[in-house]
Amino acid sequence: MRKSKVNRKTSETDVKLELNLDSPKKSKISTTIAFMDHMLDLFSAHAGINLNIIAKGDTEIDDHHLVEDIGITLGQAFKTALGDKKGITRYGHFLLPMDESLAYVAVDISGRPHLSYEADIKFQKEGFNYDLIQEFFTAFVNNANITLHIKMMKGRNNHHISEAIFKGFGRALSQAINVNKKNKTVPSTKGIL
Repeated sequence: MRKSKVNRKTSETDVKLELNLDSPKKSKISTTIAFMDHMLDLFSAHAGINLNIIAKGDTEIDDHHLVEDIGITLGQAFKTALGDKKGITRYGHFLLPMDESLAYVAVDISGRPHLSYEADIKFQKEGFNYDLIQEFFTAFVNNANITLHIKMMKGRNNHHISEAIFKGFGRALSQAINVNKKNKTVPSTKGIL
């Protein structure tokens, strides 16, 4: 089984995370940020993985530290759980509609961190700071060592755009981590990822 456990404790946050890439069991997510709980639950369900997170942080200041540290921790857990990457598909992509919103997500488990993020989410004075979605994905990509492209094709509602992105990410990642039972080599002409 491809699974891992990562704990990250700083003066600003405390994140405990368990990840199982081969179990579609219902995830348990509690980050003290209801919006992130919802997005991570959607992601794990659409990726077909089990994700258990207990996280807290200095959200009385704002949500930035906690959202970023969840991305860091999830990226580290993902990289560890993938192991030697033998037999994985490596690439995945998905075009996901969510009502009026449409997001395209493409993944390469390349061993090279890169994020291309194009999502025109509107600023709002109250509630979740949607700019933090990019911070989450930047932290994830840098710690998982993957290439990730996220492009909002269209959308009006911030929540729908966010759902399209996280669901599309889950679907694309599910394709990329899928194991080809006929080919147990690393999917690279270099022999490593």
